[in-house]
Amino acid sequence: MSSTTPSAAEIEAFMSENDIRYVLAQFVDIHGVAKTKSVPANCLMDVVEKGAGFAGFAVWGMGMEPHGPDFLARGDLASLTTVPWQPGYARIACDGYVNNQPHPYDSRVVLKNQLKRLDDKGWTLNTGLEPEFSLFKRNADGTLGPVDDTDNLDKPCYDYKGLSRSREFLETLVESLQQVGMDVYQIDHEDANGQFEINYTYSDALTSADRFTLVRMAAGEIANDLGMVCSFMPKPASDRTGNGMHFHLSICDESGKNLFGDDSDKQGMGLSKMAYHFTAGLLLHAKALCAIAAPTVNSYKRLVVGGSASGATWAPAYICYGDNNRSAMVRVPYGRLEFRLPDSGCNPYLVHAALIAAGMDGIERELEAGDPMNINLYALSQQEREEQGIEILPQTLGEAIAELEKDTVLTDAIGKEVMGEFIKLKKDEWIDYCRHVSDWEVKRYGEFF
Repeated sequence: MSSTTPSAAEIEAFMSENDIRYVLAQFVDIHGVAKTKSVPANCLMDVVEKGAGFAGFAVWGMGMEPHGPDFLARGDLASLTTVPWQPGYARIACDGYVNNQPHPYDSRVVLKNQLKRLDDKGWTLNTGLEPEFSLFKRNADGTLGPVDDTDNLDKPCYDYKGLSRSREFLETLVESLQQVGMDVYQIDHEDANGQFEINYTYSDALTSADRFTLVRMAAGEIANDLGMVCSFMPKPASDRTGNGMHFHLSICDESGKNLFGDDSDKQGMGLSKMAYHFTAGLLLHAKALCAIAAPTVNSYKRLVVGGSASGATWAPAYICYGDNNRSAMVRVPYGRLEFRLPDSGCNPYLVHAALIAAGMDGIERELEAGDPMNINLYALSQQEREEQGIEILPQTLGEAIAELEKDTVLTDAIGKEVMGEFIKLKKDEWIDYCRHVSDWEVKRYGEFF
C-alpha cells in the first residue's frame, strides 16, 4: 500500500482485491528475526487498535518475565502489504506495546524514538540497503552444500552462468518484492560461490527496516519451497567473502533537499559540513556500532584483516572513510555516505537507531572527520596503518560488546533498556561460543601431544 496511512475505503478495497483471508501481525525480536501471529482478515482493525497478544518472555530480548503483562503488537497500516509467495495473506509491521505504552525493548519502537529526533528538526533519514545472501541445499547428512555444483569459479563475481542457474529463485523473489511496491533495479552474483545481492530503491529509514525484514521472510520461504536454503549468515565459508548489507545514508529536509550534498565540497566528494560531522560521529563510535551492525560470533569471520580466495574480503576492518573507497568503513558515493560495516544478520531497526544516535552526536558536537583515506587499505602493513593512525574494528564479538558497554553516549541515546538487554544476551552468546569445542580443535589437538 502507500507510504501514508490508508483510508478505511482503501483498506477494504485492498483486502477485497487481493482476496486476503489472513493477516500476519509481524514484529521482530532483538536479533531482528520476524515473529508473527496469523489473524483472520476480519480482525485486522483489532490488531491496529488493540494489538495482537504475545507472551513477551517467549521472545528474545523483550525484557519480560513469565509473570509479566502481555506484549501487544499493534499494526502500522502504512506497512500493510500482500505476501505474494503466500496467496491470501497480508503482512502488517507492528510496534510493541506493554501496559498501553510503547515498549522500550521493541526494536521498531527504538527506531521510531530516534527518528523523532530528526522529525523535530524537519529531517528525514533516507537509506538504501543492499542485502547479500547465499543459496544452499541441505545434504543427506544435514549439512549445507552449494545449491549449484557448477558455481565453483575462483572469481565468480558477476558470473553469467552462476546467475542464470539460480534464476528461478531470484525471479520469484524479485517479482514478489515488486508486487509489494519495492523497486528492485539490479540483481547480481556476488563474490562468493552461490552468493547474490539484490538492489532496490531507497526509502525512509523505517520503511527500509520494514522492507528488509520482508526480504528475509520472502527469501527464506521461497527458497524452502524450491528445496533450497537461503542463508543471511554473515560468513558461511572461511575462504570466501561474507554476506554484507551496506547502508546508503542521506538526510533530507521537508522540501526534499539532500542535506548531505554540497557541490562546493573542497574534498571533491560532494559532502556538506553536516555530512562530515555525521561521518565523524560514525567514526568516533565505530567500535561500539560494530556490536550492533555485526551482532553475531560469525560476523567477525567477515571483518578480518586480510584477503579471501577471490582476492579481497570487500568487508571493512579499518575505521576511516574515503572517496569511493570500498576498503574503508565509510565509502562516499558523491553526495551521500555508504556505511559498509553491517552484515545481513543484523537487526535493521537497531542498526538504523544506532546510526542516528552516532551521527547526531557528530552533528550536535560538530565533530571533525579528519582526512579521507583514498588508498587501498587492504594493502597496508600493520606498521603503515599505525603510522597513519588508522584503527581497526573489533575482531571478535566479545571485544565489540565490551566497546559497546563502555560507550555510554551511544547506549544512553539508543535506550538503556534495550541496550542492556542486547549486551546481556550477546555476552551470553560469546561465552557459549568460547566454551564450545569445535571440530577444528579436535582435529588439531586430539592426538597432538
